[in-house]
Amino acid sequence: MEKSIPINELDVFYISYDEPRKEEHWAKILDNVPWAKRVDGVKGFDNAHKECARQSETERFVTIDGDNEIDPKFFDNRLTITDKTEKSIFSWSAVNVINGLIYGNGGLKVWPVDTTLAMKTHEAAEGEVAAVDFCWDLDYQQKNDVYSTSYPNGSPYQAFRAGFREGVKMSLHEGSKIGIKDFRPFGPDGTKYEGWNSGARIWHKNYQRMIVWMTVGADVDNGLWGMLGSRLGCQMTNLTDWDHSLISDYDWFTNFFENDIAPNFAGNDETCYYTGLDWSKEKVWNRIKELGEELRVELNLKIADFDANGSKFFKEVYVNPTRVGFNYDEKFTEWLQTSRKT
Repeated sequence: MEKSIPINELDVFYISYDEPRKEEHWAKILDNVPWAKRVDGVKGFDNAHKECARQSETERFVTIDGDNEIDPKFFDNRLTITDKTEKSIFSWSAVNVINGLIYGNGGLKVWPVDTTLAMKTHEAAEGEVAAVDFCWDLDYQQKNDVYSTSYPNGSPYQAFRAGFREGVKMSLHEGSKIGIKDFRPFGPDGTKYEGWNSGARIWHKNYQRMIVWMTVGADVDNGLWGMLGSRLGCQMTNLTDWDHSLISDYDWFTNFFENDIAPNFAGNDETCYYTGLDWSKEKVWNRIKELGEELRVELNLKIADFDANGSKFFKEVYVNPTRVGFNYDEKFTEWLQTSRKT
């Protein structure tokens, strides 16, 4: 049975934690969505979404991330629910200001209360796949329309963490490591690129987004940290024995950045407006290039060291590929069903 729900009749929750510009974004949200509620300072992705579900007075609710600015036209839409999507999470794409990518990361989402309360992901996960992200353990319905802009570059730490998470996630197969010999992705038509290992499993769109994260961003504040994070996240996941499920651990991330990352780039080239961190652009660039060389040699990644002009050029010519159907696209669904049998 099909039903149509006005999105402006759903509860709306703004989920914020440590985003440097969260108060600024919250003020703008209230201007456009005065009925919005806020869940602030709840540690853990799973915990924060469950808190929204507990507070929701509607069967489904909208979430807005703490680094997101929305297009109010989103609330003019209606959401169509069928028997097959009764328990699905609906996701809309966001424009990422670091690299210009347009996909579900950081975008608006609609969650069923019952599904949210029952899920066990991230810090509540019982297995490695669900510990990495929602999308591999739940039924995601990705929409083509873009209704928000994601600003994950408020500080070096925020940009590094955002890039690191994507460098990890995009180099996995359904949340699991696949090994160097199986790292090469499928081509756009679902076939493997000539000369690449027959066991390759990374979906080509994830591969493409990953190498864009690694290449583009030098033209915006803290964008270099996003590039650094994505390269390091991929390197640690695929070329070391590091436990990639740690990306869901807030405390680990903070300690990792403050103790193992930031001290290596101390300097006075740049000062973060929000955190006061002083850092050397030259040192960050040098490490980005070192990691790039390693990833090109060891994983054959087709990445470049774009400066600000190169990044601006990419954003000028980049065209986001349109998805087909509800859940990702037809090729992805076919590939996913096949890969799960191998």
